[in-house]
Amino acid sequence: MDAITQTPVTPAAPADVGTENPVSLTAKAIEMVKDAMEREGLHAYGIRVGVMGGGCAGFQYSMDFEKDPREGDVAFEQDGVKLYVDPMSSMYLQGVTIDYVVGLQGAGFKFVNPNARTTCGCGSSFSY
Repeated sequence: MDAITQTPVTPAAPADVGTENPVSLTAKAIEMVKDAMEREGLHAYGIRVGVMGGGCAGFQYSMDFEKDPREGDVAFEQDGVKLYVDPMSSMYLQGVTIDYVVGLQGAGFKFVNPNARTTCGCGSSFSY
């Protein structure tokens, strides 16, 4: 997949963990996910979105193709794209929007996290 970046945002109060869908994709991100799945022949797949320890700021985002949800996942569909989020990641992804941007330094998925307190210089990790 293309590069994943995150833009620094103003800190906000943590989102309500009870929100049904912890993460959402913009129309452009949906278009690019569908395009990538078509190119790879992954017709019945979805996207796993997660957070894991690491990166300069403590947490980093992950995104990958996934055939089926795992036990305990928050699984939902947005405009024909299946998304799977594990319970731990769900806590950190509440209110996150994933966009696809094209700029002078390339193109890729950008995570906009209103709950991130800080982000690192590379933009792919954050603290909560």
